[in-house]
Amino acid sequence: MKWSLKLGRFFGIDVRVHFTFLLLLAFIGFVYWRATQRVDAALGGVGFILALFACVLLHEFGHALMARRYGIKTRDITLLPIGGVARLEKMPENPLQELWVALAGPAVNVVIAALLFLWLRLTGGLAPVDELAVTGGSVAQRLMIVNLFLVAFNLLPAFPMDGGRVLRALLAAGIGRRRATAIAANIGQGMAILLGIAGFLYNPFLIFIAIFVFLGAQGEAGLVEMQSALEGLSVHDGMMTRFRTLDAAAPLSLAVDELLAGSQQDFPVLAGGRIAGILRRNDLVRGLKEGRRDATVAEFMCRDCEAVQESAPLRPAVEAMQARQCATLPVMRADQLTGLLTLENISEMITINATLESRRDTGR
Repeated sequence: MKWSLKLGRFFGIDVRVHFTFLLLLAFIGFVYWRATQRVDAALGGVGFILALFACVLLHEFGHALMARRYGIKTRDITLLPIGGVARLEKMPENPLQELWVALAGPAVNVVIAALLFLWLRLTGGLAPVDELAVTGGSVAQRLMIVNLFLVAFNLLPAFPMDGGRVLRALLAAGIGRRRATAIAANIGQGMAILLGIAGFLYNPFLIFIAIFVFLGAQGEAGLVEMQSALEGLSVHDGMMTRFRTLDAAAPLSLAVDELLAGSQQDFPVLAGGRIAGILRRNDLVRGLKEGRRDATVAEFMCRDCEAVQESAPLRPAVEAMQARQCATLPVMRADQLTGLLTLENISEMITINATLESRRDTGR
């Protein structure tokens, strides 16, 4: 994620913090200082938020480590002002597996709250809830209550939050993943609208959560629709067959000419007649910014976008493209370059196929 700082690597997963989270800490410190006029209170407030987000981080590790049990890796975990985001390579498609992955995060918060409760009971530190305040009271008890709130909030059926994923998993067991996603996404967007209204009336912070939920539900529903549309297709079905190539020894100036002459954005690069990489539009622009117009294409091409065979299933190929952030892949038949697979062309294919299917269903 852009504008994020890497804090470290734990359990093989990178942990990052978004710069807006640092702004949140500064804001919390100011609020505590303004309320008490004491530096130690401001530091205590910041410390409480850090402890809270440590619980959020453990929540995300709950998801990540449970997903690992099913062979799904986590790219990274990023802390944001609205919470944490664990970027799994994908969600399990098996409903039972998705259910356990979704519940693993809230389960961590339940365990944290239970441990804090036991500690408070053993030490006699439990106090009436009405004696607690935002800026005062037992830190352990406030943290316990916040963890219980996190459990309740995350289990709201607002897809793609944890509760929404639980709802989809339960629905998918009976009606299939595609329909279950559509229903869960509609419910999630409805709840997002209610959260937005509550945000306008009571707490503006809820507006940001509402936007996150609404867009997340929309994006997840679109992803599942795309996956469904790609089932049963091969790379050959989605590839472009009209394209231009570049020689690895050619200058970037030639790539500029080719870019401006047509609509192609990324170019397969050949060396000795064999595929050597892809010169992406962004790589070309980077070279021009560095004043390297006469540099060779080979110096700026991407070597990480591996070729795919045209007989391979289309869906895994697209998922690999998204995971590696490669918008274009060269398509091969044995050792011969026969086409290009681009996310843009696949999107166009899905749109056309959906339109044709709709016309068939209406009998036109």
